[in-house]
Amino acid sequence: MKEPLLYLCHRIPYPPNKGDKIANYHILKYLSRHFDVYLGCFIDDPFDLQYQSKVKKYCKESLFISISPSFSKLKGASALLTGKPITLPYYSRKEMQQWVDSTIEQHQVSKAFVVSGCMAQYLLSSRYRPRTVMHFVDIDSDKWRQYAEKKQGIMRAVYRREHRTLERYEKKVASTFEISCFVTEAETRAFRHMADNRIRGRIKTLENGLDSQFFSSSVSTPLAEAYRLEDENYVVFTGVMDYWANEDAVAWFARVVWPKVLAEIPDGKFYIVGSSPTAKVKSLAEIPGIIVTGRVVDVRPYLQKAKAAVAPMRIARGVQNKILEAMSMSRAVIASPQGMEGLDNYPPCHVAVSDSPSDIAGWVVDKLKAKQSVATESREWIEQHYSWDAQLSPLLGYLEPSHAEFKACRTNTELMKTGR
Repeated sequence: MKEPLLYLCHRIPYPPNKGDKIANYHILKYLSRHFDVYLGCFIDDPFDLQYQSKVKKYCKESLFISISPSFSKLKGASALLTGKPITLPYYSRKEMQQWVDSTIEQHQVSKAFVVSGCMAQYLLSSRYRPRTVMHFVDIDSDKWRQYAEKKQGIMRAVYRREHRTLERYEKKVASTFEISCFVTEAETRAFRHMADNRIRGRIKTLENGLDSQFFSSSVSTPLAEAYRLEDENYVVFTGVMDYWANEDAVAWFARVVWPKVLAEIPDGKFYIVGSSPTAKVKSLAEIPGIIVTGRVVDVRPYLQKAKAAVAPMRIARGVQNKILEAMSMSRAVIASPQGMEGLDNYPPCHVAVSDSPSDIAGWVVDKLKAKQSVATESREWIEQHYSWDAQLSPLLGYLEPSHAEFKACRTNTELMKTGR
């Protein structure tokens, strides 16, 4: 019989088609081999309701709560009347709190893994306190600082407020739980610098992996023929397109870089591939050569036939999965320094990095003029450094108390049993 583990994440970890879902899906699979997992999460897209059974097979028990983004935004706005971050009421539900408390009590759960700061509220508010590994992933508060720099007027003030309140909250969470994790060494170092000296040793790194067997240029992708991608001469951007950092990246590329490319390659194409494109993203399809696909069944055909993948991020924290996926598919990558943040010692021969519009346009033109190159070195690097089992191996150690912590942990367990 396996030990019980509480796992909380803010979004159902399936389908694995965007950053947090990809990571949480693989983490869930990994942890289910070692623990009886009790998973609590939200579903914010009705399309994902069909996938509950895909997730349940890795869980001893699970709770899925559907939430309306519109209603959640109203709840989030209520935080403006308090000193709390907007993010917390957005994901605050009594049903989740009741389930967390009853699950810990009924199954004597002594360990928890929590992803995203917004889910930490359920253990901060609980009368029980299992040993908790808090996976922040990125420093979310700093993303709000970056957002504020791009905005004007009232929204700048709102985003600055969210930066300040969320940073205070992140520090509180990190000081409360036993271990706090971030997805890159750079994020870990940055948060250690922010944190109190007493907890810096408890701030760790838990990096993402990649399923290189799935993201392989040799995989059969018949959809490429259906979409007639064989005949296209294009570069591609992949990602969920209602995420503001992605929207900002493609809008900047389309308005600033793409005209320079078209002047040299009139028949060139730029594919924006991903679900939920905003009105701003959809409007980019009015620019010659730009195709906005919306949700696709499989992103791999678009990567497989592209001359290069572009990631001109201007706002970013952590590792961009879109870059890892392109490298695993043996595709050249053209990215901004922000897009490559968190990736070290990558093979430079098929990766071009700059925030200069002229540099980026020149590299795109070179790729569109040339035959498709196979970035073998990039794929080999992914295979060597980004297997999920290797990346997640530290997690089991984080969930176990050290010898110095054991006595306190045992005392804490007794308190849990009494509900104090």
